[in-house]
Amino acid sequence: MFRSLVGRLAADIGVDLGTANTLVHVQGRGIVVREPSVIATSADGQVLAVGESAKRMIGRTPADITATRPLRGGVIADFEITTSMLSYFLKKAVPGRSMLRPRVVVGIPSGATAVEKRALIDATLRAGARDAYLIEEPLAAALGVGLPVAEPIASMVVDIGGGRTQVAVITLGGIVTCRSIRTAGDDIDEAIMAYARRAYNLMIGERTAEEAKIALGSAYPSEGEDPGLPVRGRDLVSGLPRTLRVTAGEIRAALTEPLQAIVAAVRQTLEETPPELAADLVGRGLTLVGGGALLRGIDRLLMEVTGMQVRLSDDPLTAVALGTGMAFEGIDAKKAVP
Repeated sequence: MFRSLVGRLAADIGVDLGTANTLVHVQGRGIVVREPSVIATSADGQVLAVGESAKRMIGRTPADITATRPLRGGVIADFEITTSMLSYFLKKAVPGRSMLRPRVVVGIPSGATAVEKRALIDATLRAGARDAYLIEEPLAAALGVGLPVAEPIASMVVDIGGGRTQVAVITLGGIVTCRSIRTAGDDIDEAIMAYARRAYNLMIGERTAEEAKIALGSAYPSEGEDPGLPVRGRDLVSGLPRTLRVTAGEIRAALTEPLQAIVAAVRQTLEETPPELAADLVGRGLTLVGGGALLRGIDRLLMEVTGMQVRLSDDPLTAVALGTGMAFEGIDAKKAVP
């Protein structure tokens, strides 16, 4: 009886624990937390900052402070730091309700290993969850954008996150075929950094590369492109600070390799799709979600390559988080703890 009462009073929480950003959805309130997946710690392990304030420290910390992203490729790379970060986000989502521990659904990349799943379950429980559930991120994204995943008809989702791109064909509440590659938004940033080193002997930081991606990045040429953007970094020859102007065309050229990998994953998923489901996709097309979906022209690129209709979701960044929140109401998430 007590557990039943607690279940009615405690919050049901969905978490999109991404490599770049973490979003938390609370049942009845919507998305209440949207922060970078970054945490800053001192040399003795004390947590100094989490989220946006920690992200501002990246590349700017003294020797005794470390600002890091504890997830790589969508899975936990540092268990203790991830647990501390997740605990902070859960407390921020339901402040003042520490006595009523929530049930939590967390998105996990499709194809994650049993060890990776167990680590995420344990981290979620240690962070303050009463019960932990997992749902594959492509399935959560499909739920979040309102695709008919429970029906006997194919839906296709391309989720371009920070550390991983996942391409999945879904029907009857499950994933039929999926490709998950560790090429995504972070690799696009790294490609820009590599281009600056290769073309101009200029070393730039992650934040600068991300700013250039947002301002000038594109996957397909378009009219009226921005003439250029000043980029600041350190000259590798002289060792002195230096500023140069890069154009949208240069940034697009720098992104060729990661974009080709994403396109290849989409093509391979389509090639492995059963004929009846492939026939559904001819008319229905595919849906783009994730932060990488905001790259200008990527929908046109995929449309040209596949010949299919490509739809960008209304808010690509929130699709997985909304889906994790809906998992309690719609299809059942796979229970992680008996």
